[in-house]
Amino acid sequence: MTTSEIREIPLVEPGAGPYGITAGPDGALWLTLVHAGAIARLGVDGTVRTCPLEPAGGRPLIITAGPDDALWFTRSGDDRIGHLSVDGEQSMIALPAGTGPGGIAAGADGALWYAGMTSDTIGRVDTDGTVTVFPLPVTGGFASMITAGADQALWFTLHQANAIGRIDFDGRTTLHPLPTANAGPVGITLGADGAVWFVEIAAGQLGRIAPDGEIVEFPLPNRAARPHAIVADPAGGAWFTEWGANRIGHLDPTGRIEGYDLLTPNAEPHGIARTADGVWAALEIGAVAHLPRPT
Repeated sequence: MTTSEIREIPLVEPGAGPYGITAGPDGALWLTLVHAGAIARLGVDGTVRTCPLEPAGGRPLIITAGPDDALWFTRSGDDRIGHLSVDGEQSMIALPAGTGPGGIAAGADGALWYAGMTSDTIGRVDTDGTVTVFPLPVTGGFASMITAGADQALWFTLHQANAIGRIDFDGRTTLHPLPTANAGPVGITLGADGAVWFVEIAAGQLGRIAPDGEIVEFPLPNRAARPHAIVADPAGGAWFTEWGANRIGHLDPTGRIEGYDLLTPNAEPHGIARTADGVWAALEIGAVAHLPRPT
């Protein structure tokens, strides 16, 4: 394991809790501050701007760029979807009570799709604010994270149901049980190869599911690493955060796994994103880790 290439950029006070991270349409990085109830922007010049949520609180979790050149994020604590322009203008969309939105992703249909963690639902939000809710064929599955697939559908993790789900634009759902029992899938992303990659936080593994549903699992060298979030590597494979091991990990197309230790002990890495400048991870201690890599 190595730390030589990593740098950590202070972002906010330690209690703010950077959690989700995404590249914005303006070239900046945008992060949710789960404990502070705010969104942070890290510009390409290193400047930091924070936008407190309106209304306050909300436990923002995951953030993504939408089809309208704005940022969309889940408010897990008060059942809302947030919308934020790059200029800082906010609006909120109310979801059914008890939804508990977690992951959010832009679909190929021009809408935003979210995972209802505490409601056994997947939801669709048009950019005009129209919400459509699709019940899942499972009880207590804890739909966690979601990503657009390469097949005109959305793929999502069911943390407690130990499965990967697929939902098409009409709401038809298919569930794919994982080979490993009690694996606890969380983060999920579309890979460069057209398959979907995910992490198994409880099993210490990565997984790959092909469009036909075939699943392959990749055990990590440290099965207690608790992988949390994952993003595709354009060259194949994936980058991921190891919350329990304080690392950023990489799986290359041959199946070789490398780890990059963070500089600060117990930094609590969560969300991860990739840009032309490298790999970025949100650290709950109040910083962002940057690992420069070639494109």
